[in-house]
Amino acid sequence: MNALTIQNLTKVYPNGTEALKGIDLEVEEGDFFAFLGENGAGKTTTISIITSLLNKTSGSVEVFGYDLDSQPNQVKNQIGVVPQEINVSMFEKCIDIVTWQAGYYGITREKALERAEVILKQLELWDKRDEYSRNLSGGMKRRLMIARALMHEPRLLILDEPTAGVDVSLRKGMWEYLKKLNKQEGVTIILTTHYIEEAEELCNHVAMINKGEIVRTGTIKDMIKGLDQEDYFVDVSSEIKQLPRLNGFDCKLEDENTILVTIKKGQTINDFIAELGKHKIIVSGMRQTENRLEKLFVQTIQK
Repeated sequence: MNALTIQNLTKVYPNGTEALKGIDLEVEEGDFFAFLGENGAGKTTTISIITSLLNKTSGSVEVFGYDLDSQPNQVKNQIGVVPQEINVSMFEKCIDIVTWQAGYYGITREKALERAEVILKQLELWDKRDEYSRNLSGGMKRRLMIARALMHEPRLLILDEPTAGVDVSLRKGMWEYLKKLNKQEGVTIILTTHYIEEAEELCNHVAMINKGEIVRTGTIKDMIKGLDQEDYFVDVSSEIKQLPRLNGFDCKLEDENTILVTIKKGQTINDFIAELGKHKIIVSGMRQTENRLEKLFVQTIQK
């Protein structure tokens, strides 16, 4: 079963702006799916329609087989949403924010408290349960929003820029939690993000949207294979004054301990390392000059 099926979805605003131009999209149950696009591309419009915050102009949306038009309540029960903007009440305690959310779905106070303890502990917020949300850091507020979205045990979690403004160390911790949620609990996750490395780290499949149209879909692994070339910084253990002739490789010295190499189709970074070995040059480390998915995304939307 698909977690989400969108067919020929359009949205035209009263001023004539065509935000969505008949998009088709499928997300399989259990997937971790990236939905990428620049500001104004149509990501938020799509999510707003799925979550009933915005009416579509035409097309169909199904969530786990429930039709958005004829079964809106069933659709809402399947979805948890973490919006881009922080929207928790400043004047409520964390424990009340999450348990009252559960009440909207008919969950008893007793069960809500049990569920809240589990989720808040997982998100390292249990010791803050009696704090007013206004006293939390930005990263903690983000995690509180995730906890709130999970209180009714949704099968589909939609995350709209969930780590915006969160520092690197906290972001990594949220990544690990989301991975466990997806793999161990089977929650399907749709992620929009401006951090392209976040999508590459977490997601299996990706759809790229540009100017209201889906311009590319597929597995991240297969998409990255389609890159014409990749650039690497290769660190070497001893100083190099001049590069030897390295058969078939386009490279140059960045400094005495770093080589910049372009790996083209038909080549691999391991081939380059082996070529260096022929000249007694030992590699101590390497890193890509830019995120591969980001490079592919830029290439795609510029076509």
